Amino acid sequence: MAAEDEAELGLLECRVCFERYGPDGQRRPRNLPCGHVLCQGCVWALGGPQRRRLECPFCRRACGPADTSDCRPLLQLLELLGPAGSGIPSALGGRSGGAAGPAAAGLGPRLSLGGWGSLVNPTGVAACRRSGRLAVAHDGKKRIHVFGPSGSCLQRFGERGDADNDVKYPLDVTVTADGHVVVTDGGDRSVKAFDFEGRGVLAVREGFCLPWGLDATPKGEVILTDSEAGTLYRLTADFKKGKLKKCQMIQSQLVSPRGVAVSQTSGAVAVIEHLKAPGPNNGSTRVKIFSEEMDFITQMDTFGLDLIFPARIYMVAVAFDKEDRVIVTDVCSQAVICLGKPEEFPVFKPLISQGLSYPIGLTYTPNNSLIVLDSGDHSVKIYSST
Repeated sequence: MAAEDEAELGLLECRVCFERYGPDGQRRPRNLPCGHVLCQGCVWALGGPQRRRLECPFCRRACGPADTSDCRPLLQLLELLGPAGSGIPSALGGRSGGAAGPAAAGLGPRLSLGGWGSLVNPTGVAACRRSGRLAVAHDGKKRIHVFGPSGSCLQRFGERGDADNDVKYPLDVTVTADGHVVVTDGGDRSVKAFDFEGRGVLAVREGFCLPWGLDATPKGEVILTDSEAGTLYRLTADFKKGKLKKCQMIQSQLVSPRGVAVSQTSGAVAVIEHLKAPGPNNGSTRVKIFSEEMDFITQMDTFGLDLIFPARIYMVAVAFDKEDRVIVTDVCSQAVICLGKPEEFPVFKPLISQGLSYPIGLTYTPNNSLIVLDSGDHSVKIYSST
């Protein structure tokens, strides 16, 4: 195994006991509030017999076991690799036929925001089309960070707690046309809306099973996936008055839908489904495209992409660019890929193929800069035309 593969394999080991992380029990990876990750067994051991307080062995910051949380990127990677971990080189490095080379011609890195300790396992990113501000959902003490167009942090809000407007476990975020930040909260299975100052204006609990991905439409509505129920919802609300007008199911019988995107020109909706199959390493994904009226247009799955590209593809995030092309992130090859317009499927064009660790979020700014949320190094990366 090459030295760089050995270094990447170390990401899957607890740096205290050097045991490989696992999905359950003592080997389950846990985040400390400082951003460092330990296995559950080491968290318990460092907390002593009473499990009251512990110090991070790396930065010495004190916390309680109850302050820790699951490290979702590592858990998702473990699920992707399977128990044997045989897919490590392709999933982490993309060196076995994966995308190679820098960002596509005309697209270059401009800015990187956040980083370890500033953002903790970020899960969602969205851009305000009026102001260019970015909203990021993550697992820190204040769950929503708002960045200005220049990269400065303008606001932090969304405390972890039990109040109606607290954010327990954010899964995704979007920004509406009137400038409200809307978050899916897996902790209490709700959708919560805030203004850019962090004031809670609305909490929607409509019997969701697990609200996950969401995106705002050009009309100011919100399209929402429910991963457990396999459904899509359209939320219509007066966010300024904090009033829900309608929560309408618009699509059902989807398979674990998570990422979703709405075209700002045509109103088309793209949804990523996470498919399960027998065997430890047989998970796959599929992107489905619907019209604004929710008529099915087309789809592309992992199998179809494998026929074009000789490496395993696992799509996580999706977006539309200004030309209505479908853009996805692939966590196996650590790349951002253009699939073309729906009527052109199948197309395969890598846009970014270096410098990403675990890309799980994707959006565009009003000036058409590409925003990639990289949970692998807890950062937001901005790419612009050069």
